Amino acid sequence: MTEPTTIKNVLVTGATGFVGRNIVRELLLRGYKPICLVRDAAKLRKQHPTVDPDRITPIIGSLRDEKALQHAADLSQAAIHLVGIIIERRLRGRTFDRIHVRGTINVANAAKRAGINRFLHMSALGARPDAVSKYHQTKWTAEQYVRDTDLDWTIFRPSLIHGPDGEFMQLMKRFTSKLIPPVIPYFGSGEAKLQPVYVKDVARSFVAALKNDEAIGQVIPLGGPRQYSWKQLYTVCRAIIPESKLWKPIVSQPIPIAKLLAAISGPPLALAEIAIPSVGLLRFDKGQVQMSQEDCTCDHTVAEKSLSITMRDFEEELAIYAGRIN
Repeated sequence: MTEPTTIKNVLVTGATGFVGRNIVRELLLRGYKPICLVRDAAKLRKQHPTVDPDRITPIIGSLRDEKALQHAADLSQAAIHLVGIIIERRLRGRTFDRIHVRGTINVANAAKRAGINRFLHMSALGARPDAVSKYHQTKWTAEQYVRDTDLDWTIFRPSLIHGPDGEFMQLMKRFTSKLIPPVIPYFGSGEAKLQPVYVKDVARSFVAALKNDEAIGQVIPLGGPRQYSWKQLYTVCRAIIPESKLWKPIVSQPIPIAKLLAAISGPPLALAEIAIPSVGLLRFDKGQVQMSQEDCTCDHTVAEKSLSITMRDFEEELAIYAGRIN
């Protein structure tokens, strides 16, 4: 561990994303100044309309823009790297290797050149070298690069992250409250377990770790206090989300069919777009189908003990924000 540095400015990649905007809010609440590498400064400002513009610094660029990335790092004393994708867009150059691996290398190297010590990295539960999906394989490779640096790193591995402005809850609202499709579909048996964690708890965990020496060199899983199967989770969402059609059955999409449709269509087309086009452009690939059959759970008390926080209950939080899901 290197000598402690006073942290005032924090580089944030992915600052306008679902998790990123919540982390920016938490940083501001705790008195930090976010230095945000973004493509659209206006979008960043719009997400924080009541904040004094001097308290947030947008740097226009991307993970591949070495000059912009280095400028953002040079202004900062710590870094929070969040950027990730769930599905590839090869024609746009958005591949798992380029975003997860090369992007992480670029951010970590910029941090080292800038003299940044504290580095917080977003990974995912299920990251491992022999994972069934390229998503998890590249998350693992990125983790390994971070581990091999001399940075004071902490790696976070969340389960499913939920909140009113997140894609999963928006999907659940469409599935449960619209007449079409007439069913709420899940992949396979629906028995795999997951542990939804509130996005504000994810944000609190990252920011709490900035000055927590005990978190340095640790891989911290993030999950809520309760585990659900996919079928149980969908049942809870249908029961709590306003205007839900309680009569809608929750049904299985068999895995062979799901994989076939994903393979035939391919990105950007996918299963949900073909099978249930009325709910909009919902993109799935084979990897997502495979990941849905694995448990995505953890010991949530690790984060609670390490960071002195309490993970909030999924059903209680959903009941509070359900009316605000778009």
